[in-house]
Amino acid sequence: MKGMFSYDLMESTRNTNEWLGASARAMSSYPIWGLVPHPMFKVLSAWGRVTERSFARMVIKPDWGIRTVVGSDDRDHLVEVNTVVSRPFGDLIQFKVMGRDPMPRRVLLVAPMSGHYATLLRSTVLSLLPDCDVFVTDWTNARDIPVSAGKFDIEDYTLYLVDFMRHLGPDTHVVAVCQPAPIALAATAYLAEAEPKAQPRTLTLIGGPIDPDAAPTEVTDFGRRLTMGQLEHLAIQRVGFKYAGAGRLVYPGLLQLASFISMNLDRHTKAFSDQILRAAKGEAKERDAHNRFYDEYLSVMDMTAEFYLSTVERVFKKREIAQNIFTVAGQRVDIGRITDVAVHTIEGEEDDISAPGQCRAALDLCTGLPDAKKAFHIEPGAGHYGIFAGKSWRNNIRPLVLDFFDENSGLPSRRRTGKAEIRAV
Repeated sequence: MKGMFSYDLMESTRNTNEWLGASARAMSSYPIWGLVPHPMFKVLSAWGRVTERSFARMVIKPDWGIRTVVGSDDRDHLVEVNTVVSRPFGDLIQFKVMGRDPMPRRVLLVAPMSGHYATLLRSTVLSLLPDCDVFVTDWTNARDIPVSAGKFDIEDYTLYLVDFMRHLGPDTHVVAVCQPAPIALAATAYLAEAEPKAQPRTLTLIGGPIDPDAAPTEVTDFGRRLTMGQLEHLAIQRVGFKYAGAGRLVYPGLLQLASFISMNLDRHTKAFSDQILRAAKGEAKERDAHNRFYDEYLSVMDMTAEFYLSTVERVFKKREIAQNIFTVAGQRVDIGRITDVAVHTIEGEEDDISAPGQCRAALDLCTGLPDAKKAFHIEPGAGHYGIFAGKSWRNNIRPLVLDFFDENSGLPSRRRTGKAEIRAV
């Protein structure tokens, strides 16, 4: 029963805070309090609304919310999210644009499995849809996977990516964002040796820890301060009775969220205080900037214990990818075997999670790849999220990525649509 009590205690605490928020909102919203000349009840109602919404989001998987995209014919085309390959621990999904011919660019976005859902890449998907057929790895919350489905560690993750790449074929452009960057590199090298004709056309790695020691951060320092035994004792819990994965050992999303918030506690405290005041004044909106950000940020998912621990041990502590000694099923994956796949690394100058230098290390590992097939970009002033979302991505990085696709496809540069043509709710 290791950790099951503490897992359920965290869920009970979350549920209690959601109830307290709902109770405060309901109690302080009675019309009679309008006769009391004091702002206390408006503030209490605002606190209740913000608190209830925030704690409710923690157990809700966000919707992609991508409804239409404007095509080259200047018409709105409906977008459907279809499952292409279904696996117990994650699916390959496609954003199918109805009534549009297949696009020359086929992109596989490898979403992080680091505590948030794949919907964290919503804006990235939106920006690529006008110009590309987009596929995404949609990882499953480990709490919802029965124990009978077996284990899922870093090697299983690698083989999932190999299967997805093999399914999509050799004309695919793979884009790995943050955590999966080193694993996507290993999966490509695996294909280079096992099935060269199934390799993707290009591999773009964005802000990933290929070599964590190239530029240490608070994230890498945390991994070094603790032994694997200490980490397992502090971070690993067993899913409670409420979910289908009852009994499965996981790194809980709520615990990960607590660590995320603690890294920037002052900023988050101010953001919520300001939102409560806006709500009390009647200025807060359903889809204002605060709610759009925190509806996604607070929605967290559990990771299997074996995946979390094997990633920390093999990527961060032993640096198996950085030293090119990573193995899958007992066989070494030689990154030097990549000779045909063009590799592009992208970093943010102000990235405090995967600092500049960590991702670029991939280019040095690709010893069999000619320099003409290597590219590197560091975005001035961009933080971790800015290199795959927001203004830096839209205006600077996205055009570079699309040009990189075209340059390594043997095709002339194609017309790109503007960001104003993208619509979603």
